[in-house]
Amino acid sequence: MNYSKLEMKIYKTVSFGKILISSEYFVLKGALALAIPTKFKQSLTFFPIKSDELNWKSFDYKNKLWFECIIKLSNFTVTSSTNKKRADLLLNLLKSAKKFNKNFLKKKYGGKVETNLDFPLNWGLGSSSTLINNISKWAKINPYDLLWANFKGSGYDIACSESDFPIHYQLRNHIPQIKKVSFNPSFHDKLFFVHLNQKQKTEDQISYFENKKTTRNEIDYMTNLTKKITNSKTIYEFKNYLKEHEFFLSEKLNINSIKDKKFLDYPGEIKSLGAWGGDFILAAGPKSSYDYFNEKGYETIIPFKKMLK
Repeated sequence: MNYSKLEMKIYKTVSFGKILISSEYFVLKGALALAIPTKFKQSLTFFPIKSDELNWKSFDYKNKLWFECIIKLSNFTVTSSTNKKRADLLLNLLKSAKKFNKNFLKKKYGGKVETNLDFPLNWGLGSSSTLINNISKWAKINPYDLLWANFKGSGYDIACSESDFPIHYQLRNHIPQIKKVSFNPSFHDKLFFVHLNQKQKTEDQISYFENKKTTRNEIDYMTNLTKKITNSKTIYEFKNYLKEHEFFLSEKLNINSIKDKKFLDYPGEIKSLGAWGGDFILAAGPKSSYDYFNEKGYETIIPFKKMLK
């Protein structure tokens, strides 16, 4: 079999993490959301070899191997793995990618794949979405097609993975609408991302929210609140909008806000991010916030500027 130089060329790509600032689950219903791409990312490198096997290795932010599997391309089966659940998920992604591009991973066109995260897996910044986007670029397919063939979700994380700027994201008739926005508040030195030392399962929360009825007025309310948060001129305005956002979501989800549950004495405002109850929170308050959260056992505190891409 003859292999072209293009087919035997090493391929490398990278995708960036994400943080959803506003609208949370309402983005699934068509509300406008504010999201930011992070400096933290995941890379994928493919080393082609004349083989019927794909040897996959995933490394964490400490360059430690955390997952490995071997896939036989002739029948797309996993022949060995260090984690069956992860191997099955990966296999489904690769099978889906091949359905969208039949020339992807042809028989005897195997090789080695290495993925490298530069953030901890439990941070919730998009280890899955960056993988989906990387595989999509490698397979030359639409990343939203690959996402929705395997997962629920709005797709804002896919939009962030390719963006160099904060974005407004909205689904209209299930079609992603993405607009770059200016979100670089003058009070950024009073904004902190704090990790809660636990990972939240987004899929479970999405299923819960999808079963809840939402009105057009509620969706429009979240859209307008997103615009207000984005355009805040002062920390006072920003904190008030965060408080309003938290109250509204708390009432809708019938879940106490994270501030009510854990940080009632915090001298500022706190907003849950993403799947409500895990991953990161956004704190808007004084520089003494470092000491406040450290004393409560939360040591991963990232200033706004060091998170934003």
